[in-house]
Amino acid sequence: MPAADRPAVRYALEGPVAWLTIDRPERRNALSAEVRAGLWAGFRRFRDDDGAAVAVLTGAGDKAFSAGGDLKEMATETLRVPPPDYLPQLGRNIEIDKPVIAAVNGVAYAGGFLLAQCADLVVAAEHARFAITEVKVGRGTPWAAPLPYLLAPRVAMHLLLTGEPISAQRARELGLVNEVVPAEGLRAAAGDLARRIAANAPLSVRAAKKTVGLLARYPLEQAFEVAERLWEPVYHSDDAQEGPRAFREGRPPVWKGR
Repeated sequence: MPAADRPAVRYALEGPVAWLTIDRPERRNALSAEVRAGLWAGFRRFRDDDGAAVAVLTGAGDKAFSAGGDLKEMATETLRVPPPDYLPQLGRNIEIDKPVIAAVNGVAYAGGFLLAQCADLVVAAEHARFAITEVKVGRGTPWAAPLPYLLAPRVAMHLLLTGEPISAQRARELGLVNEVVPAEGLRAAAGDLARRIAANAPLSVRAAKKTVGLLARYPLEQAFEVAERLWEPVYHSDDAQEGPRAFREGRPPVWKGR
């Protein structure tokens, strides 16, 4: 299908897994206005889709997850400071309590790095590359503020100051990536991970996601207190009784999410 006739971001539900695909491979899945609008719509649809337990974000083709902002568009528009809603940043300008996996199928540069950084889990093809390239084009990276929580400060400094890419394997060694797989197995690996998560108790999964972010927001003593409040509804849920009951009866649990 010609590029002009297809959506910039596709949303497809496969069982409990929502696939969001940036479909602009001829422009290395650059984040044009149309792509950005599609990402906003896709993430909101996933957030509100009761049939979707986990989302996988990826790019079309095998060259780029996303090469970042559409520089030609930026030059035409003389974009200066991007507005707060310029691009969905999970946990910052849009809250989604269900897990999101980035399946990185090629370069994840600049805004593409941002999207991978915001994901809860990352599966990368062996040939994927990650870079924060804004210093090479005079742009800004305020969105990289959480990076020192994810990486050693000097590693974050190197990425930000040089703009140079790192390999998928190096990103895995640094903790930015969970799994590195052959390119032809990326979709299967990301889908398998998503389905394994989706099979778990939904309230527990959502509370677990929130728990991981507590130390970035609170000192340890307060984080424990917040976590206790966060998990209390899970303990009181129907699913907290269903899990042990299903184990005792030797059958798969039937989760109700309440």
